[in-house]
Amino acid sequence: MPSPARRAFAHAAALTAALMLGTASAHAAGALKPCRIDGIPNELLCGSLARPLDPARPDGVKVDIHYLVVPALARNKQPDAVLLLAGGPGQSAIGVAAHVLPRLARLNNRRDLVFIDQRGTGRSAPLACADDTKLPVAEQLDPAAQMRRLDACRAQLEALPYGRNGGLRFFTTTIAMQDMDAVREALGVPQWNLVGASYGTRAALDYLRQFPTRVRRTVIDGVAPPDMVLPASFSTDNQAALDQLIDANATAYPTLRADWQRLLASLPRPVTVAHPLTGQPERFTVDRGLLLRAVIAPLYQPALAAALPAALHAAATEGRFEGLFGLSTAFGSGKAVRLAMGMHYSVVCAEDLPRLPQASDPPGADFGRTDAELYSRACRDWPRGEVAPDFYKIPPAPSPVLLMSGGADPATPPRHGERVAQALGAGHPDRVQHLVVKQAGHGVTAVGCVRDLMFRFIDAKTDAAALPQDAACAMRIPRPVAFQPVQAQPEGAAK
Repeated sequence: MPSPARRAFAHAAALTAALMLGTASAHAAGALKPCRIDGIPNELLCGSLARPLDPARPDGVKVDIHYLVVPALARNKQPDAVLLLAGGPGQSAIGVAAHVLPRLARLNNRRDLVFIDQRGTGRSAPLACADDTKLPVAEQLDPAAQMRRLDACRAQLEALPYGRNGGLRFFTTTIAMQDMDAVREALGVPQWNLVGASYGTRAALDYLRQFPTRVRRTVIDGVAPPDMVLPASFSTDNQAALDQLIDANATAYPTLRADWQRLLASLPRPVTVAHPLTGQPERFTVDRGLLLRAVIAPLYQPALAAALPAALHAAATEGRFEGLFGLSTAFGSGKAVRLAMGMHYSVVCAEDLPRLPQASDPPGADFGRTDAELYSRACRDWPRGEVAPDFYKIPPAPSPVLLMSGGADPATPPRHGERVAQALGAGHPDRVQHLVVKQAGHGVTAVGCVRDLMFRFIDAKTDAAALPQDAACAMRIPRPVAFQPVQAQPEGAAK
């Protein structure tokens, strides 16, 4: 049941939505219509904008870019709306709206919140593959099975009106950010306040590069810069996060590093586990690649990672893999984190894979080239869009930027944020602040007090007052303690 405050918010937002429909000066007349979104109780506003699939052929195939507006509650609202740029690549911004609204509630008092499904995601010319979360665990994580599903998905996508004749080449970040600016114009928003997470930080940086005068403030959480070369950086950063987890739990699990190496040395081996969703027992062979993929997902969230030592110990010493594979599927089981994998590969194959041979990130000792090989195979036949050299450059920030990194993040750790902060702050270091929350995982805005910090940054009247922000509250967040399985007491034993 929603809290009284949430019910009041829903009522006020519904009333404001009705008022906004009659305010042509606030939004383009006729562009927005009342709509409802799963997980949000009140009526909101939705719209769409037809955009050329290929920017060089404005009269060619069109794709509809769909967007959601959560109107500001106050009548005397600010003109600079907040734009949420989703992660992935491949996540639907509208799909995560219900999940992130509580973090943006204070901003929504006097500012519209806008969620645009980037082309290839959600409702905007989706490049979605079949949902595989209910497949057998081994098939979900097996690289060969993944490639078979991906080849079948690509064939289906290339049969779509916007996938034919190499249409999958036109889903790059640069083209998508031009869509975002077209929506801004349609809504009559003079400037955005950008809030990007994970891949959304790459999108935000490119929007800032292409349209510097259209951005008032920028928040990027879990920085994934354009020069990252995702498959190579994954190996380096996954290894660092796993090593950090093992070191942090040396007291509770003193043999954890030895357990991990013993587990690796025991592969391949047949195992039987119960599927975490269906409960049905499954028998399959665990090899090195399958084990590494099972370990990565829990590292994204410290609360899940806290159970990883127990799961690894049970697998290494007792041959019980239920905990490990249960954790590996828990992270991606919700709709909010599900990706449109066709869009994912259209972005990564165009923007990252061509730079893989020149990547300078050293492979992790355990993870090696597993991801590089997987993406190289996936991108072998995937149509690749053109990416301008300027895409990989980060100009000095024209307006204040707040960067956030989780010290325990296995995908976008602080080293990437530090590099970007230095580039953005060139000549004007006072415009940039990089906050590192040591015990946070992939996504710092989920830390309780950070939402208020983000509000103060965006709501500040002047650029000088926006930075620096006091983040002491977030720095005190501890790492979740390691999970210890409850041991059953023999019947009649003393409590």
